[in-house]
Amino acid sequence: MTVIQKINASAHPLISVEFFPPKTAAAQENFNQGAAELTGLKPDFVSVTCGAGGSATGPTLDISKKLRSLGYETVMPHCTCVGISRDTLTGSVDELIAQGFNSVMALRGDPPRGEKFFKPSKDGFRYASELVAFLRGRYPQLCIGVAGYPEKHPEAYNKAEDIRHLKEKVDAGADFITTQLFLHNHVYFEFVDRCRSAGIHVPVLPGLLPVISLEQINRMRTFCEFHVPEILLKNLEAARNDPLKMERIGLYWAIEQISELIEGGTPGVHLYLLNRAKTAFYPELFACLSRVRGQ
Repeated sequence: MTVIQKINASAHPLISVEFFPPKTAAAQENFNQGAAELTGLKPDFVSVTCGAGGSATGPTLDISKKLRSLGYETVMPHCTCVGISRDTLTGSVDELIAQGFNSVMALRGDPPRGEKFFKPSKDGFRYASELVAFLRGRYPQLCIGVAGYPEKHPEAYNKAEDIRHLKEKVDAGADFITTQLFLHNHVYFEFVDRCRSAGIHVPVLPGLLPVISLEQINRMRTFCEFHVPEILLKNLEAARNDPLKMERIGLYWAIEQISELIEGGTPGVHLYLLNRAKTAFYPELFACLSRVRGQ
């Protein structure tokens, strides 16, 4: 089944997890162990970010095949516009489909490190909406997910402009939206309200990062804009010298987020675990996720 088929057919909210291709031998070993352990969580689907250069093949395809071999039934590779021509991208997606993958996450991608603005490659795509339109036209059978920014894309002038761009992606053929991370739940619900008011009616999966440290928050804020609740920041600051306490604080915050989101009717939760399997198996968090699945 494709991701959108699972979302539409599921009798319970879905749980999904994002993986990224490891860059070192040590990271590869950690990934292998973590990916094997996370099968115990039984996520409904998993996604895989792009490797170097933005290609959906190479490391992304290798990791996607590895995850499928471990028993993950539905694996969704990411596909970006970064440093890739239309011909190369077509070859990448042709290969994904030939390997049996039926869902992709279509993203513009971030500018290369050290560059402020995104520049498409020659004969490449400028925007995710162009990528989505191309994929939908060439691969009508493909399930296409796109990203949404609850607190606004960093390059958007305001939230209204950001929603207009998101609608362009949906109108181009996107099947569902997964949000970037947020730590205030009202941000998600207000974002969904703006989407519905703009005529965007596809499912919107909330993306959550179980926080484990202040350093992690600071690092993630270099990739996307999100506000940190004052009480969470205060508690993490107070526990700065106690890593285990910081981790507990962040994980309990995630548990409260998940519980409230599910009660609010979300179609599921997408977890940015950063290849850390042990985060999901924190007893209280695992119990919370099991309740989501109705187990």
